[in-house]
Amino acid sequence: MDYTATQSGFRQRKLQPNMRLRNTSVDGPGDSQLFEDTSGAAAGAQAGYSNQPAVPQAAGFPAQSILSDPMSNLAMAYGSSLASQGREMVDKNLDRFIPISKLKYYFAVDTVYVGKKLGLLVFPYMHENWEVSYQQDTPVAPRFDVNAPDLYIPAMGFITYVLVAGLALGTQNKFSPELLGVQASSALVWLIMEVLAVLLSLYLVTVNTDLTTIDLLAFSGYKYVGMIIGVVAGLMFGRPAYYLSLLWCCVAIFVFMIRTLRLKLLSEAAAEGRLVRGTRNQLRMYLTMSIAAAQPIFMYWLTYHLIR
Repeated sequence: MDYTATQSGFRQRKLQPNMRLRNTSVDGPGDSQLFEDTSGAAAGAQAGYSNQPAVPQAAGFPAQSILSDPMSNLAMAYGSSLASQGREMVDKNLDRFIPISKLKYYFAVDTVYVGKKLGLLVFPYMHENWEVSYQQDTPVAPRFDVNAPDLYIPAMGFITYVLVAGLALGTQNKFSPELLGVQASSALVWLIMEVLAVLLSLYLVTVNTDLTTIDLLAFSGYKYVGMIIGVVAGLMFGRPAYYLSLLWCCVAIFVFMIRTLRLKLLSEAAAEGRLVRGTRNQLRMYLTMSIAAAQPIFMYWLTYHLIR
């Protein structure tokens, strides 16, 4: 009993000072606080920061100041003028060799024209009118005249020929990207050499013609149609089919070139069917025959190794 009382008294003696400390720390106005209240100081510091003036940006120049600078605007205008002058100079010098502005004419085709032109390249024997139509001294677009030269069929024919050549090499287990590149580059080099040879021949013979470099490129590129037909026939039906189809296409392209180029190279008398007289007209006739005869040679040279 004494121990319990003593223990309870001890507890009372220990708890009373704690209670007094709590009461004095909260209720005692005269006593000092145990911890210093810093909330007021923090609020004052924040108010002081808010009252300070804004500091201008020091890192870099703003975009608005650059655009508003008159010197920057002058430099931008001068640079754009230099770029436009350089572009005009490049276009002018490039147009001297390759008339880029006229390329749109050679690609003005449609589906009907492509179908008729392919039929004319394969079977030119029944076609009668080979003259190109004109409108105010300007040839009409190819989609309105099947006799007009174009670059769409030669370009698509070259790409298709490269793809068919890759297929033929694959059937022989010889396909490789390097070999396909050699095939494409060799066909392109032969085409360029052919056009350059024709231009040199026209210069030596002194033929006054309206044929341009792009016209010669178009006429020389029509042979890819017959080359594709021959290779595809050889892949499907064997080597005899290749020779028969290629022979047909060679004769067709020969007739096509003769009837097309005679209106461009021969004199008006020869174009109308009268007797060709004079050394110059004979040279023009020989040149026309040579250009036409070169097409079958290139067709066989570029395709014979693709059929085994």
